[in-house]
Amino acid sequence: MPRILLVEDEPAIADTVLYALRADGFEAVHCLTGGEALRLACAEPFDLAVLDVGLPDIGGFALCRELRRDGTLPVIFLTAQGAEADRILGLEIGADDYVTKPFSPRELATRVRVVLRRAGNGAEAGTGTSCAGFEHDADGRRIRYHGRLLELTRYEYGVLAALLRRPGAVLSRAQLMDRVWGDAPDSGDRTVDTHVKTVRAKLHAIAPDADPIRTHRGLGYSIDPDGGAT
Repeated sequence: MPRILLVEDEPAIADTVLYALRADGFEAVHCLTGGEALRLACAEPFDLAVLDVGLPDIGGFALCRELRRDGTLPVIFLTAQGAEADRILGLEIGADDYVTKPFSPRELATRVRVVLRRAGNGAEAGTGTSCAGFEHDADGRRIRYHGRLLELTRYEYGVLAALLRRPGAVLSRAQLMDRVWGDAPDSGDRTVDTHVKTVRAKLHAIAPDADPIRTHRGLGYSIDPDGGAT
């Protein structure tokens, strides 16, 4: 059952959203403030966060950056009606979707399911994946390749984890930037290429005859579900 973190300071709105999410089969946890959400997220894993932009302590955008500091948590923003600047900024820092108030709680639940499916974190995904010689422990933030634990930096892990969530799917540099570098908006496309190169080197050291990360010129990168044997 996917776990959803809802951060909303209006109890009436939160109650209707929680009801809709739980009725749709999600485990939903509610926080009134950003600080409470950060403390909870440090202690428990979540599959997606729904964040109100106008929180009383930490703004929704700053909270998004903090929640993604060590991972690629999908995020849906709740914004005030007509707040176009908020919606644009939210998408620029890597939001997966946004919903404008007032909104239908059932529509929000549907959007949550769509984002989870797109990110590869739906109910069928579980907390780990295994393909192409990889074993990904998402909860433990560990990736093994042909049985050997990879020593990855934070961003190397983020890139590889994002690709492993959707084996065979091509992720553009912009998509990888959104998922991995949401807290570092000044980074450029070259950053993605550099980290893919260092990840490839670590994979090559374990399996010299395989190249599981495929480059799609002008498009982006993908994980070869067959392992990329040469």
